[in-house]
Amino acid sequence: MSQLGKKIDRANQEAVKRLMDSQPVLKDIRPAKEVVPGMEKNLLLHAGPPVAWEMMCGPVRGAVLGALVYEGLAGDIKEAETLARSGKVRFEPCHHHQTVGPMAGVVSSSMYVFCVENEPFGNSAYCTLNEGLGKVLRFGAYSEEVIKRLKWMEVVLAPSLRKAITLSERINVKTITSQALQMGDECHNRNVAATNIFLREVIPLLLKTELDKKTIGEIVSFISSNPHFFLNLSMAACKATADAVSDLKYSTIVSAMARNGTEIGIRVAGLGEEWFTAPAGLPKGLYFAGFKEEHANPDLGDSTISEVAGIGAFAMASAPAIVKFVGGTPADAVKYTQEMYEICVARHKDYQIPGLNFIGTPTGVDIRKVVESGVTPIINTGIAHKEPGIGQIGAGILRAPVEMFESALVRFDEKYRD
Repeated sequence: MSQLGKKIDRANQEAVKRLMDSQPVLKDIRPAKEVVPGMEKNLLLHAGPPVAWEMMCGPVRGAVLGALVYEGLAGDIKEAETLARSGKVRFEPCHHHQTVGPMAGVVSSSMYVFCVENEPFGNSAYCTLNEGLGKVLRFGAYSEEVIKRLKWMEVVLAPSLRKAITLSERINVKTITSQALQMGDECHNRNVAATNIFLREVIPLLLKTELDKKTIGEIVSFISSNPHFFLNLSMAACKATADAVSDLKYSTIVSAMARNGTEIGIRVAGLGEEWFTAPAGLPKGLYFAGFKEEHANPDLGDSTISEVAGIGAFAMASAPAIVKFVGGTPADAVKYTQEMYEICVARHKDYQIPGLNFIGTPTGVDIRKVVESGVTPIINTGIAHKEPGIGQIGAGILRAPVEMFESALVRFDEKYRD
């Protein structure tokens, strides 16, 4: 083996050690403007690699318009569109601000975010609270109902949860995730168990606050009726985990994977913050009544940080029921997980799969293995309507394109080849 090969292998072993040793814990829930680095009133964060307004897909545009109205920067959607085109609003990726956003991923200054700290490494990451499914901002919907729900989350839900969370020193997100993987979740598109575990931890804390029973009842009802509530918290935890390998010299491990509905991009630990992109793919899956593939937008969202951290679609063998949401069969779910071992460096020591004799989930995507094998990461995802304002229309599965891994490997060779 060459000297470079030895350096890469040592760096990759360190990378997966960091991924597995990470301990993401929920410390607080606060407005983005107070904690997200560089957050400003005229700045909107979006999912995926950088994209200008002119190139944004329908759902991201819809979420941008809704966020401008929500923030009071525009009086209505028409005024919001004029403002979005004017150049007076800045658009930057969530990943550039230690943040992740599901689907359209739009984060504005007044939105509350989960504040997660990776305790062994001291880095933090952020994500908004989950609105639910269907007609929600993260899927590009912006109706009065959507804005009203966001305001309730800002005024009631988030501050109330913050009061509860601060009564506890920390809520260990990794512990919840590892438990949920053994209860039928994969913690990307199936979060039923994880949401219930989170709720079980939060209810006693809520009851210790001065909140009235009506408010507590509303909060418990909202979370319990939204089985995806844990997703956003999980995403912040995965972001905090993955950032522990950022800028790790000589490592070929993927440190981020994200989509903006136009492009999908990856970052590689040894290549820092540089993006390698390809056109976003179209998921194959199950659609809500009245919708078909022709209505679907290409894949979008930062939630593929889940797969980077070793859960999500990589852990589908833990969640056979996921196929009822994204399509396929339970055997397919097992097959996808087994295939991912081909492109990963390690098996996670804490995220274990009962149906595979408790072996760890595939962890640490190596761009060399992807290019050599031709096997690319599997992604399970929600599907948004391609037109702004409509929202979610289904869920499905697709693979990341190989081109961006090839481009990253070429760049890696340019940087490190002696």
